[in-house]
Amino acid sequence: MSLALLTIAAGCGDDDSDSTVTPATATAADSVIAGQLPQSSRDKGTLTVATDPSYAPNEFFDTDGKTIIGMDIDLARALGGVLGLKVQPTQVVFDSILPGLASGRYDVGMSSFTDTKEREKQVDFVTYYSAGTSFMTRGEDGAEIATLADLCGHTVAVETGTTQQADAGDQSGRCTAAGKPKVTVQNYDDQNGANLALTSGRAEVSMADSPVADYQAKLSGGKIRIVGKPYGTAPYGIAVPKNSGLAAPLRAAMAKLIDDGSYAKILDRWGVRDGAISDPRLNGAAG
Repeated sequence: MSLALLTIAAGCGDDDSDSTVTPATATAADSVIAGQLPQSSRDKGTLTVATDPSYAPNEFFDTDGKTIIGMDIDLARALGGVLGLKVQPTQVVFDSILPGLASGRYDVGMSSFTDTKEREKQVDFVTYYSAGTSFMTRGEDGAEIATLADLCGHTVAVETGTTQQADAGDQSGRCTAAGKPKVTVQNYDDQNGANLALTSGRAEVSMADSPVADYQAKLSGGKIRIVGKPYGTAPYGIAVPKNSGLAAPLRAAMAKLIDDGSYAKILDRWGVRDGAISDPRLNGAAG
């Protein structure tokens, strides 16, 4: 991928690519698992998957600026294969995905969502990966950040609606309560905006899920550096509307992908095997 993926704004509109594109690992339909789908899903024949394609390597635009690719997209297509459904990835601003699911606009959300108790109030989750948060600074003159406590007095760029936004805001309160300077939190519609704020010098620090931060640093040619150690390891979850009937068949389909090796092949393709899980759960948030 080109370095431009670090800084360009995501393209506009929905992804219009062919929903039958073969993923890295093709999967055959499982009639037993597919039989668990609600009749409305079987009649529709397609899963509309809402995603924010600014979070490489999990979900991002290919070089054509239109086709959405990544680990989450390959997994979504593989799940669709098991369920006998076509998959249509659709570009959605991150913090609009969960409300869109609740309103019935989308069938599934796959966009590196951390499964949290707060989010479980809005949607159901099927866990499929494990990731923490990493700190990113500029490569040459970046701030040395080891923990959240080190953010006091710094400007931090984050994507709106993420756990990183909440963590940075909460830390700012802890800083001022301890008599230290606040954290200046800059919120951006997507991770590309947060990355650009960092590399352009408008922010001193950015935060993202560990596989995403690692990928950005590798692509940056030294402009972005990972500092400290990841914190807050937690499960990613596939989000579905409450009581939609989709959670159980998606969990069964994910378990099948794990068991037959398709899951591992997809993670290996994107270099994110470290976060693999062995047992997908329904609403598996910790705490």
